[in-house]
Amino acid sequence: MKVALLGCGVVGSQVIRLMREQADDLTARIGAPLELAGVAVRRLGRKREVDVDPELLTTDAEALVTRDDVDIVVEVIGGIEPARSLIVAALSKGKSVVTANKALLAEDGATLHEAARTGGGDLYFEASVAGAIPLLRPLRESLAGDHVNRVLGIVNGTTNYILDKMDSSGASFNDALEEAQALGYAEADPTADVEGFDAAAKAAILAGLAFHSRVTAEQVHREGITEITATDVASAKAMGYVIKLLAICARSDDGQSVGVRVHPAMIPRTHPLAGVREAYNAVFVEAESAGQLMFYGAGAGGAPTASAVLGDMVAVARNRLTGARGPEESTYASLSVHPMGETVTRCHVALDVADKPGVLARVAEEFARHDVSIQTVRQEGHGDDAQLVLVTHRASDAALTATMDALRKLDIVRAVAGVMRVEGDGQA
Repeated sequence: MKVALLGCGVVGSQVIRLMREQADDLTARIGAPLELAGVAVRRLGRKREVDVDPELLTTDAEALVTRDDVDIVVEVIGGIEPARSLIVAALSKGKSVVTANKALLAEDGATLHEAARTGGGDLYFEASVAGAIPLLRPLRESLAGDHVNRVLGIVNGTTNYILDKMDSSGASFNDALEEAQALGYAEADPTADVEGFDAAAKAAILAGLAFHSRVTAEQVHREGITEITATDVASAKAMGYVIKLLAICARSDDGQSVGVRVHPAMIPRTHPLAGVREAYNAVFVEAESAGQLMFYGAGAGGAPTASAVLGDMVAVARNRLTGARGPEESTYASLSVHPMGETVTRCHVALDVADKPGVLARVAEEFARHDVSIQTVRQEGHGDDAQLVLVTHRASDAALTATMDALRKLDIVRAVAGVMRVEGDGQA
């Protein structure tokens, strides 16, 4: 089985290494050897993490993926173009494709799946979400006979590392980010991670598989962690909470739509996700018959991601040898994605208020006027340091937003010092 590899960076070089080191085992598992047919790179003379026969290197990626002798194309270059054009070209020629490209799948997965359907090859993408963690195939195949209601988890290792360091050491966001960059967990330009774009793309892929509906990244409500301060983290810690950037995909109560969102949230320290440290990922899947399932492990890195790529390569190679095909895109449910305003959440609110009688009553009246009930409230400080800290019951995001807007207009409220959603009750 001949393999064309697109990209020889952090992940691509590890794919080559594993193909070499595990060649005999891979042959035994597949029933035929995997042979590297060529490696498409941008620059031929660049120093690489693994030695590659110069005769295998090429800058003509399109010619490589459309060669008649190529069976499997592995794409690990990332981005939208030229990755999309190359994958479509390969699939249109009947090749099977393995990709780790979350951004492309979340933006235009429909085009890729249609090319796979018409070309007759497989499209596998386990490595696009949560690195080495076997997550997508269980959603796509193992739980195909069940009814998934919710997917909740930490799917970005960079932000989890930053928030974990802020929690454990009291570091500021900038200091924790610099440490993550020094260790290689964060890119020089960390925007995709810290602003939630990476997690949003993964959430779109998870939601599409879980709910058999097409979901794109632009439909995902997205908030990053750049506004999280050391004070926010310390306040959450004092109350027995920890702040995590969560991807949450859930059916509506009537089952007619889904909500897909990525944002920071406070979760109780008794919650299983609270113990996910460093750059690790963890995802809960809640299904009607299977109940709650947790997937945990290394969510990024060259070797972990290459592990997922190799697993997909074995699967598609087996399919080609037997004349079988893997599952196609399942969008039969066609559930709509409802806007964030209709999503029901709980909220933690900190208000800097005037220190005088009647403040709590007026604040509570404003919450009631917008049909948002208060679960707990406490007053902290005196004089200029007076603050009300409230946690609401579940309410629509639109109602919570309207309440915050109204509170800002009250003469007794000096500032809305902090607003953060609250997830979990000690369980997943």
